[in-house]
Amino acid sequence: MSYSISQRAFNTPTNPTHGFRISCSGAPHDHNDNQKLILPNVDRRNLLVGLGSLYTAASLTSLAAPITTPDITSLCNDLNSGVNNIAESVRTRKCCPPNIGKKIKPFVFPKEKMVRMRWPAHRGTSEQVDKYRRAIQAMRDLPEDHPHSFNSQAKVHCAYCNGYYTQVASGFPDLDIHIHNSWLFLPFHRWYLYFYERILGKLINDPTFALPCWKWDEPAGMRIPEIFILKDVNGKPNPLYDVYRDAWHIKQVVIDLDYDHIDKGISDEMQITRNLCTMYRDMIRNGGDTISFFGGNYIAGDSPVANNDPSVGSLEAGSHTAVHRWVGDPTLPYDEDMGNFYSAGYDPVFYIHHVNVDRLWKLWKDLGIPGHKDPTNSDWLNASYVFYDENEELVRVYNKDSVDLRKFNYRYIENSEQVFPWRKSRPAKHSKSSQVAWTREVETVDRIRFPVRLNKILKVRVKRPDVRRTEAEKAEANEVLLIKRIKFDSGKFVKFDVFVNDKLKEGEVRTPCDPEYAGGFAQIPYNDMKNMFMSSSARFGLNELLADTNTEGEEYATVTLVPRTGCHDLTIGEIKIELVSIL
Repeated sequence: MSYSISQRAFNTPTNPTHGFRISCSGAPHDHNDNQKLILPNVDRRNLLVGLGSLYTAASLTSLAAPITTPDITSLCNDLNSGVNNIAESVRTRKCCPPNIGKKIKPFVFPKEKMVRMRWPAHRGTSEQVDKYRRAIQAMRDLPEDHPHSFNSQAKVHCAYCNGYYTQVASGFPDLDIHIHNSWLFLPFHRWYLYFYERILGKLINDPTFALPCWKWDEPAGMRIPEIFILKDVNGKPNPLYDVYRDAWHIKQVVIDLDYDHIDKGISDEMQITRNLCTMYRDMIRNGGDTISFFGGNYIAGDSPVANNDPSVGSLEAGSHTAVHRWVGDPTLPYDEDMGNFYSAGYDPVFYIHHVNVDRLWKLWKDLGIPGHKDPTNSDWLNASYVFYDENEELVRVYNKDSVDLRKFNYRYIENSEQVFPWRKSRPAKHSKSSQVAWTREVETVDRIRFPVRLNKILKVRVKRPDVRRTEAEKAEANEVLLIKRIKFDSGKFVKFDVFVNDKLKEGEVRTPCDPEYAGGFAQIPYNDMKNMFMSSSARFGLNELLADTNTEGEEYATVTLVPRTGCHDLTIGEIKIELVSIL
């Protein structure tokens, strides 16, 4: 089954007389000779109404186009998201890359046989650690305005995540490009790390140089690696140290992969167990199909702020976001460095964190589970980004070239006995004797007036599409809970948890290792203005959850949303359950 764009509702515009023009010239470096609609300031969903009967909903796909990054050195705005008060920020809001007069070239993979071996950061050899420190120091020693400098590389994330570039190359100059909270998240970071790694290798003249990987999904790697903690090494400042980190968490504390700004105070062994359950949920239960794992469609004409119905992938919204917030300094107004998109790239830990995210994308496919497939939609395949490569050339790269690691010539060093340690961490099935019947009436979702504010616990019953599915039918489609049109203040860290068919006895504590816990929705700050609201959606797999809570035969699922942080003005637009094909 191909990953296709879902049909979207068309909103009648307040002023249906938008002007438009047809252009035969493509966007810069676009080799497609087809005519394009150039539609500044026009939502392409509104366009259909403005054109009357000329186009119908069935022809939406013909109007779609992939996200295309413009020339990053000449079309770059100031920071547009992530910081409310620049006077309180600790990093610069100037994140445009230096312009050294280069023109964009199409990227061609180098013809080399050497394979770079990315190594576990908690088990690096002295040679690996020494090379890594020397490379980062060499990057820090470059002039700040050099495209390979430490600050320039840190700014790449700020620029792509905080609204520096617009969709001008696709005909929408007033719409920003944000690579988070959508299907661009995984491929963008893979390309980013690819060039970052090659730049570091060139700085120390080592073509075998490979980045370390913070394997926080494995018990042995669930602490900030020691090589990042020391302030000084051999009487010199440690280039891997960053002052803007949580002072408690850097003290070899086991990470919380379901972090909500509250330290649980549990034993290391219990935290590791919960982390493995969280990884199982992110990688298997909630990542059971392409859109649930990668995130929702994001194409030209979609606003990253007011998008009609985006969704965030299971890994991005779950453990990825938890690591960012767990490392960032909570005493700062914007949780720098790792706790905010604009500043994350200034902490060397950011890169090894995302090396693991990249590795987990590979492992997700390696599981061989039906539904674990890369997107095949042309708008995803042809989405593109522009980077400086290791030779200081501006190159354009595409998602379609990101799916095969053999092209990249890097691999991950794995310990065979530790690969997929979370694979066997499915939450244990509850016995019926541990569950109790409902003691009060719960409203059905059709009687709830949406949107509803999540300033307190929300509990609703949601009708399921089919309660009599055979095992063969379950193997063809996943039952998925959708929490849609989540609107939240993008200047805050927000998190809420989702429970389904929670029938545990009163007073019993629910944890990530309880099957009723469907997962959570979390977002890192985006915007530069108070009360600027963004929209997103979250998806939670129910096949296993219903079996493990002894509720497969029930016509309704009882869904409970529990606000954890930043949810006072967060609203929910819709709650529903649907079947998603995985063939």
